Amino acid sequence: MKHGKKYRESLKKYDASQSYEMSKACALVKELKFANFDETVELHVCLKLGKNQTVRDTLVLPNQFRGEKKVLVFCKEDRIKEALDAGAAYAGASEYIDKVKGGWLDFDIAVATPDMMKDVGRLGMVLGRKGLMPNPKTGTVTTDIVAAINELKKGRVEYRADKGGVVHLAVGKVSMDADKLAENASALLSEINRKKPSDAKVDYIQSVSINSTMGPGVWVDYRGGE
Repeated sequence: MKHGKKYRESLKKYDASQSYEMSKACALVKELKFANFDETVELHVCLKLGKNQTVRDTLVLPNQFRGEKKVLVFCKEDRIKEALDAGAAYAGASEYIDKVKGGWLDFDIAVATPDMMKDVGRLGMVLGRKGLMPNPKTGTVTTDIVAAINELKKGRVEYRADKGGVVHLAVGKVSMDADKLAENASALLSEINRKKPSDAKVDYIQSVSINSTMGPGVWVDYRGGE
């Protein structure tokens, strides 16, 4: 892949072959930025997964960096007030199912009570493509909609490993303090380690790197946190 002059210049500012302690790595990412917008900082964790192992979960990052999200709750009429009082932007049943069928997607996250999933499941062609389908694994299919909304509004995020076994997750913006970026990145690493499969390989985490949207990657010395 061919990179521009600014990218190549940034590579001269550090040793790209070296691994850095998390706080230092985050400080470097900030130093290496060159784009004229507030770039997103993303952590990449390469895992050694077995043939049938998958990784998909959620966590609340210590430091929020995104604006408040609009939550849509699919629920029966007797729970609409509860959902709205908890902070949902929208709540209801057939009205919102019909709106979504028609292409309406003015929300960031969808939550559903279990008794709604038979109907919500029919929206797979719309919600699935956008990554908005409620799922028990991510806590978005639940009877406790108040707790779910509260966590989502606090900044709960979903992470998952791709087909290559790599977890990619945005952990902040380059405008944030390096310490806050490090706290968010370390929270993800700790969560991945805490929830690793019981039969996971000894060298479960293969490598960790962090970079801004346009900037070069910085290797992270993750073994001290295992």
